[in-house]
Amino acid sequence: MISAIITAGGKGLRMKSKIFKQYIKIKEVPILSRTIRIFESIDKIKEIIVVVPKGEVDFCRAEILSYVDKKDKIKIAEGGVNRQDSVYNGLKRVEHKNGIILIHDGVRPFVSVKDIKRCIKKAEECGAAILAVPITDTLKMIGVDSFIEKTVKRDTIQMAQTPQAFKYSLILSAYEKFYKDGALDTDDASKLERIGAKVAVVEGSRLNIKITCLADIKLAEFLADTDFYE
Repeated sequence: MISAIITAGGKGLRMKSKIFKQYIKIKEVPILSRTIRIFESIDKIKEIIVVVPKGEVDFCRAEILSYVDKKDKIKIAEGGVNRQDSVYNGLKRVEHKNGIILIHDGVRPFVSVKDIKRCIKKAEECGAAILAVPITDTLKMIGVDSFIEKTVKRDTIQMAQTPQAFKYSLILSAYEKFYKDGALDTDDASKLERIGAKVAVVEGSRLNIKITCLADIKLAEFLADTDFYE
């Protein structure tokens, strides 16, 4: 069984918008609705837990899911103080605890179905897998004085994306150790690294953008008019 957690519990302060960025409409459809529609279109995914800001459950059920067809396999959960808390809240709502769990950013509405399926397949083989893309720009390490300290070799560095896919028991144990240690990580795969588990990398697409700032909205409007990402 495949389950998916779509994280949309943040406020998107960098967007400087009057509404949460996951609710901004791209070509008349909210970003979060677009993301959900991709995952609900995959028959192999049997349940989707959408994690939203506290107090937003009723709004999302009425407004965001109105753009979605297969509402019967979607649950809505409240988020926590930070992303880790939100994902953990979602993990506790998963029904199919013997399968693979996908964790995806709600503001990545252009991930392809093909890449999601490739990520699932690799996680079924290895236990854990993420999408990532190679670095093409030159990387500089900058000091506190804003001067370059050194150039970083990019050969072994990639930019992590979502979804990230894991065997449920593996990611749950990683989260439980994370809370026990009181640690802080920026993504889910890093929690598995903390317990010594190996995570495979599946090459993703540069079109799988995370909508963070106003410039990303312009690119999203262009992508919504194409089929490049499907």
